[in-house]
Amino acid sequence: MDLDGRGSGSPDGLVAKILQLEPNLPIPVPIEDVCQQLDIEKIAPLETEGFEGALLTDIARSRGIILVNQQASRQRKRFTIAHELGHFLIPTHIPDVEGRFLCSRHDLSRMSGKEGDRRARMEVEANRFASLLLIPPPVLKREVRSRGRPDLQQIPQLHTKFDVSKEAISRAYATYHEELVAIVIAQDGVVRSIYQDRMRFPYVHVRPGQRVPRRSAFHRVTLNQGVATTPEACPAEIWLSEKNGQRLGEMTEQIYPQANKFALIMLHLAELDEEEEATEREIRKSWEVGFRSRRR
Repeated sequence: MDLDGRGSGSPDGLVAKILQLEPNLPIPVPIEDVCQQLDIEKIAPLETEGFEGALLTDIARSRGIILVNQQASRQRKRFTIAHELGHFLIPTHIPDVEGRFLCSRHDLSRMSGKEGDRRARMEVEANRFASLLLIPPPVLKREVRSRGRPDLQQIPQLHTKFDVSKEAISRAYATYHEELVAIVIAQDGVVRSIYQDRMRFPYVHVRPGQRVPRRSAFHRVTLNQGVATTPEACPAEIWLSEKNGQRLGEMTEQIYPQANKFALIMLHLAELDEEEEATEREIRKSWEVGFRSRRR
């Protein structure tokens, strides 16, 4: 597989090129075969404690060896291999120690980093590369579209189909679903992570580390591990904030309990139609004009 010098080397560009060269890439993606085609000579056990993966390579990045923590789950190993392949292919990634990248569990969970933090940026890019390669957006979009309305019971199905963790598929599902959804990961009633398309979905004012809102269905419905609840109407404001005066549509909550007191909570927001939004804007405008007149 020839990536033509890897071009700009952005995660998105590299994955797009791989998918262009391999339009019939099987799902789940055979990540070890992909590595072999891209000059990774061997995938071997990692014996350094406290780390999930490593990449050994030469200065020219002409070949490489990926090392993986053998104690990790299969899905974690697959993600680690794809992450290290990202380091290998992205030409701007320069290791702290010449010829060797060494990545911790924290590195493999990074989705953002402080501006100017070069190492954090590399880990974020390697994670994005891994996510895009293992869950190709065009394939996921087709899968999600074929399954109809958003439903958390689809998460374990897609987790099996793509052979990735439930958290990874939840993040991709919330990002690429055509409808407005966000997925909250909670443990023991405390929010741990929130996944959404930030360009489309309103601001979630409940932040990681805070408790699931008291008025959430999470606290009143019967929860059975491995079975998604029926979606229930929920006041959008207990989770979301209006943005630039835009009215929030109707929202439902659905909960999918998991082991160790974890749960997925899906927020599904109905989009307002254009006529409703126009009417709402006119009402707000009339209120504002009337308020200014009374102040004069």
